[in-house]
Amino acid sequence: MALKLVVVTPERKVVEAETETVEVPGELGYLGILPGHAPLISLLKTGVLRYRDSRGEKTLAISGGFMEVSNDVVSVLADLAEEPSSIDASKAERDRARAEEEMKTASRETLDEIRTRLELAQARLAVAGK
Repeated sequence: MALKLVVVTPERKVVEAETETVEVPGELGYLGILPGHAPLISLLKTGVLRYRDSRGEKTLAISGGFMEVSNDVVSVLADLAEEPSSIDASKAERDRARAEEEMKTASRETLDEIRTRLELAQARLAVAGK
């Protein structure tokens, strides 16, 4: 028994694969999906999406969106989804450092926006293997 994973963004289909497991960053924490999972709809937050297929584990940096699980199909509609090959690790490191520095003097009004940029930079670095 396997899962079908489909990850799309507003621009393109990023992944369509047969998988054994899927782990997504849900709004309230990471969710693990296995074959036979009950139907589910969840908001997604910025983080790392992991999935395992016959060739091993793969990762994507994602930011925002929704996920639906139904009939062993995991559909992810993400605002952003990046594969390791499309991530500029040095730029992500600079973005992370800048966001960390800005958080030191951030106002309440800008803190959430800065935190989102920091989480995306951290996810990109995790996916890029840095």
